Amino acid sequence: MKKYEGLFILNLAGREEGVKDALDKISNDITAVGGKVETVQKMDRKAFSRVADKRHASGFYANIIFDATPAAVAQLQTKFKLNADVFRVLFTEMPVPKAAK
Repeated sequence: MKKYEGLFILNLAGREEGVKDALDKISNDITAVGGKVETVQKMDRKAFSRVADKRHASGFYANIIFDATPAAVAQLQTKFKLNADVFRVLFTEMPVPKAAK
């Protein structure tokens, strides 16, 4: 299992109280494919610097660090494309920390 960092932009227009529920659902989806969630960092709503669609001028950002297999991350990628609450998601593999000398 590798350690990944997922940056989520949530599309919760007019539903600020639904952020916790959306993050809980995302965490449950990660554990459902065999992953283990380490931390969930909620960030604020931020306006997009380039607006492609006037309906989506801003989004709520969240950062989730978790352990999973590469196959599980591929499953999560397709699952979150179908989720209406997730506007964008970016998964990056975290580097292994080097031991101090």
